[in-house]
Amino acid sequence: MQHQTLHLIDYIIIALALATSLTIGLRFSKGQNSTGKYFVARGSLPAWAIGMSLMATLISSVTFLAYPGEGFASNWILLVQGLMVPVVLLCMVWFVVPLYRKVIGVSTYEYFEKRFGLFARFYSSVGFVLTHFSKMGTVFFLLALALSNMTNTNTYAIIWIIGFVIIVITLIGGIEAVIWADVVQGFLLIAGGIASFLIIIFSIKGGLPELWHVATINHKNNFGPYTWNFKKLTFVVMVINGLFYAIQKYGTDQTMVQRYLSAKTDKSAIRASLLGVALTVPLWALFMFIGTALFVFYQQHPLPAGMKDDAVFPYFIMTELPPGVVGLILAALISAAISSLGADLNCLSAIGVEDYYKKFKPGKSDKTYLKAGRWIVVLAGIGAIMIATLYLQVGGEGALGIVFTLYAIFSGGIVGIFLLGLFSARANRQGLTIGIIACVIFTAWAFLTSTKIGLGDDKHILLNLGHYNFNQHKYMLGVYSHFVVIIVGYLASLFFPKPVLDKNLLYSGWLEAKRANKLQEKANA
Repeated sequence: MQHQTLHLIDYIIIALALATSLTIGLRFSKGQNSTGKYFVARGSLPAWAIGMSLMATLISSVTFLAYPGEGFASNWILLVQGLMVPVVLLCMVWFVVPLYRKVIGVSTYEYFEKRFGLFARFYSSVGFVLTHFSKMGTVFFLLALALSNMTNTNTYAIIWIIGFVIIVITLIGGIEAVIWADVVQGFLLIAGGIASFLIIIFSIKGGLPELWHVATINHKNNFGPYTWNFKKLTFVVMVINGLFYAIQKYGTDQTMVQRYLSAKTDKSAIRASLLGVALTVPLWALFMFIGTALFVFYQQHPLPAGMKDDAVFPYFIMTELPPGVVGLILAALISAAISSLGADLNCLSAIGVEDYYKKFKPGKSDKTYLKAGRWIVVLAGIGAIMIATLYLQVGGEGALGIVFTLYAIFSGGIVGIFLLGLFSARANRQGLTIGIIACVIFTAWAFLTSTKIGLGDDKHILLNLGHYNFNQHKYMLGVYSHFVVIIVGYLASLFFPKPVLDKNLLYSGWLEAKRANKLQEKANA
């Protein structure tokens, strides 16, 4: 089967998916009359819908295209980061969710201010903004690259059209529209992924046994190398990176915390988080395995010369799948981008209003803040589109590697701040500020002395200090930055008075309250 253009039924399916998303946005537009409703839906959403939304937000076009690209080019090592998420979540969700629902209004970084002051709030929220703008650019970039290759449509036109739809849905419908659109798009994602996987398996001569055999002899179905080496991309590097990624994502990321606040109760929020991970991790694994299957398939059917790894899955979709299935998968791909980017825009708007506009313009009416939030959605959406146009110039490194690298740089010790605040009653504002300054200096040194620029043989390190260059793998940069904050921040705190803290801000306070509740329940029984 060798078709390179979309059929009418494909266009109809894609149009219906976009129309459904816009209809959901319009459905919830009338009720968006306050910041509480616009950003957290006043805690009215059911757990299953929030869980589906969490999954749809995490499964962006990065997953849909970059994971197959990585599985095709290498092995499953980058999947290790995602496999660490349930390990961390099962340990921390029980106290993190009640903590946030009790001590903050909308912004995650309100906790950081209550614990360490305004500077900590600004620093952590800026880290979130930079991380998510870079991620949004990658999502747009991958989507446009795939769709332009599949449909022969102008790449920039795709970015702007999809960007317009996402901005409109988020602008008029708020977090409710984002979450309910995620529910619909979540089912599309699951259907698209499973359909792709089954078709590839049945297209391989010899089926699943042959797939596994070829993958094994080519070292595609493992997580190695397993050496204890922090200078190269190894299993241990990805385990450590994944642990900190999971803590940052579920403990300090506004897109996650905002979902906790949208639930009706603490237990509902916890169930939603667990459901989201239970759906997401298998889908991450599925798309990575699709890449492995594509490698085996194209051992039997050679690819055109010069094709990039991230473009292999789109090529398979357009040349091997029947009409209708192509439309379903493209609709799922577009839906993945809409889900992820819509959530990011709403969260960036919440951060902009809560962490900045209200700080610099206090005392305004809620309607004024809501209007500012809507403007931030528009500006942030246009900003992400502009970043995506710059990403079109990036080549060489896979998109998944780009995302992980930018995460490592912009994470900048945020997990360190969170852990220090949660587990150390001795850590204080002054010590943490010194820890952050040390972290910024460390991150700048590590980035400048390990990043190469230029083309071909003309590549050179930005700041070459010889033996004093940062020589660890770039994914470890973010990990070390968290340790710098924890160690320097704690030691520096010892030189300043012990802070007077609200027990609700500490893990020990949650533990104490839990024990008191159990004693009360026994007494009542």
